[in-house]
Amino acid sequence: MNSNKKLTIAGWILSGLLALMLIGASASGKLTSWEGKSEMFAKMGWSEDVMFWIGIVEVTVTVLFLIPRTSFIGAILLAAYLGGATATHVRMEEPFFIPIIVGIVVWVALGLRHPAVFRLAFAPPSVSNTADPVERSEA
Repeated sequence: MNSNKKLTIAGWILSGLLALMLIGASASGKLTSWEGKSEMFAKMGWSEDVMFWIGIVEVTVTVLFLIPRTSFIGAILLAAYLGGATATHVRMEEPFFIPIIVGIVVWVALGLRHPAVFRLAFAPPSVSNTADPVERSEA
């Protein structure tokens, strides 16, 4: 098995683990009833109704991330979602590094599945005829 195939498999395994965590651990708590749910969400500044819809969004963007054709937009939307989670943790004066780490892992998993993501993200800037229009107008 060549190294590209191994990296792709690793990306899919990582993506599956992320989906299990996001849907199984995080979204399920927003979508199901449990004792103390109202109090915890109130402490966060959110109602149970709002948290239900946030759970729906979390499941939706995670599924988009898993579908190869929509994985890039899914990763962008997951990054935005996790930015909101980070902001909530900051506002509550709680440790906020977990959603940031999850966001990084999302992009690593996508890059392993689709190496073009890494090439795009880490490629040096190229010089071309389509330079910044502001620079061209000043010349």
